[in-house]
Amino acid sequence: MTNATTPNPSLHRRQRRHLLGLAAALLAPALLRPAAAQPARPTDARSGPDPELRKILIAAVAEADSFTDRFDAEVWLTDMSHRLAKQVSDPKERLTILKAVHKHATHVNVPAELVLAVIDVESNFDRFAISSVSALGLMQVMPFWIKELGYKDKNALFSIETNVLLGCQILRFYLEMERGNLVQGLARYNGSVGRRGYSDRVLDRVRTKWFRQ
Repeated sequence: MTNATTPNPSLHRRQRRHLLGLAAALLAPALLRPAAAQPARPTDARSGPDPELRKILIAAVAEADSFTDRFDAEVWLTDMSHRLAKQVSDPKERLTILKAVHKHATHVNVPAELVLAVIDVESNFDRFAISSVSALGLMQVMPFWIKELGYKDKNALFSIETNVLLGCQILRFYLEMERGNLVQGLARYNGSVGRRGYSDRVLDRVRTKWFRQ
């Protein structure tokens, strides 16, 4: 008789493949196109300013004011607002976060649901979160970007709009670097390259909470 508590490796592998399939289905086709050659040195979101990423972020900040919210986001915002209510009780702050996520995720062609899952795992939607390695805000952006992008102080990363703008750009950069490989791209974003615990948590959050209707 099989012990009910004995792990089933085959089952775990099937569940993981299913989870990756669900998450990969969210990604726009453009994200899966062949990416540019990877930098010669290892890089991730916690290791220090990447010169190529710096160019991308500077351009994104410069044109941020040109972004506009789409009317077809209304249904999405209503649905996601209900899901977020337990973590962010203030309706105004909740909608500010969701509108920023929808806008900036759409701009970089990354699913907004994936960005919500990243925020959920990174900061639990605490806009003032500070990690043990000093990453800041909703998407836990590293403070070295303050100086690199010309901001006056680290409080800029506690701005919902600024933090989500930079976080979405950084996430897209590492997903492209890994040619659409979600596990590896998310690990780079989190600074946990070579380990998949973080990536699995984000993908599980997509499946169980932030899935697209």
